[in-house]
Amino acid sequence: MDIAVSPSSINKPVSAPPSKSMFHRLIICAALSDGVSRIKPLADSDDIKATINAVTALGADVKISDGAMLITGIGAKKDVTERSTDPITVHCSESGSTLRFMIPIAAALGISASFTGEGRLPVRPMNTYLPVFENKGVEVKYSGILPFEISGKLVSGEYRIAGDVSSQFITGLLFALPLLDGDSKIILTSELTSAPYIELTLNALKMFGIKVEKTDYGFFVEGGQRYVPCDCVCEGDWSNAAFFLCSGAINSEVTCTEIDINSSQGDKKIVEILKRFGAQCIVKENSVTVSPPKTKLCGISIDAEDIPDIIPIICAVAACAEGETHIYNASRLRIKESDRIAATEHILNSMGVKTHATKDTLIVYGVGKENIHSARIDAHNDHRIAMTAAILAMCADADTIITGAECVKKSFPDFFLKLSEAGGKCHVINMG
Repeated sequence: MDIAVSPSSINKPVSAPPSKSMFHRLIICAALSDGVSRIKPLADSDDIKATINAVTALGADVKISDGAMLITGIGAKKDVTERSTDPITVHCSESGSTLRFMIPIAAALGISASFTGEGRLPVRPMNTYLPVFENKGVEVKYSGILPFEISGKLVSGEYRIAGDVSSQFITGLLFALPLLDGDSKIILTSELTSAPYIELTLNALKMFGIKVEKTDYGFFVEGGQRYVPCDCVCEGDWSNAAFFLCSGAINSEVTCTEIDINSSQGDKKIVEILKRFGAQCIVKENSVTVSPPKTKLCGISIDAEDIPDIIPIICAVAACAEGETHIYNASRLRIKESDRIAATEHILNSMGVKTHATKDTLIVYGVGKENIHSARIDAHNDHRIAMTAAILAMCADADTIITGAECVKKSFPDFFLKLSEAGGKCHVINMG
């Protein structure tokens, strides 16, 4: 699908959708409980559908009723012999969270499973789990590309894992280890990065009655715990709110609602970052208002380690600033849905902004809003690239065409609808 975005600005408040990161976690906790849980408001994206399909494959039941998701859990303490022993296939679509979360869960339940995916997911790295599962009762078949096949049943003990790999691997273990008969330790062999995502996991576990103790070495997880059914409200998504807030910094004032500044989501750092650029930010209990500075946005330096999902849209702000913006610790962006460093360069270069990249850095040479030019942008099958291009396109001197824009359905299917309703001018020119 190709979409044309015209020069325009947001002139109405925008409500953030439910947090995709938290919704994944709530679905999984509910699926592992031994009762019925209710989650609202509803989140609808391809990634969330992938997790629903995964927990359904494990035996949970998921229904939609009265604007909420009702999940009947598989009963975490039910003996595995009461379930079918036939191997299952778990198709994770393009969701890295689904894949990395569900593998140790299936192993803890003693379910033989083959995990598959599409897009770039089959080649995204999974080797981290190989030494983690060694001598832990699980046999793995993996050749460096999906499928990732497991059989056997996970046993309790000490699990050594690097803290600077994707936090998704650690989260997967945190979900699984409470299901085992004995106590376990997660021993981090390097400094923990992406800590905000681990905090989200711990918050979700606590909501469903699971206790995890933080220690000097990592985490202590008591075995034999029970996931307790829960009725819960999913918080708003800072990652997706960031696109609208950044529009406020570079274009005209924007208020985004349904977001909590006290959230554990790491991407709430967008407020601090926009202030550093020079934007004006007003933070209230459940909303943030951002407007352009009275003078000029100015380039800054940004550590990308904990906020890889919002680096592309931050680069759009950098493009509209004066001076250089330096992004560092960004190597993980290269193994997302696209090579996000290269894809972000494609957007900026196409629209008249110079950049310079290395393996884990990106420099953006800001040109100011008035020098952003229209272009034809390939979304690289990456939802965050498509949304970044749309926000920057509203500042351009003529219509910008975004090809492959349907990829936003991975995390935010209503993005272009919300953008249009709030004042942005965009329309489909080719359904593809």
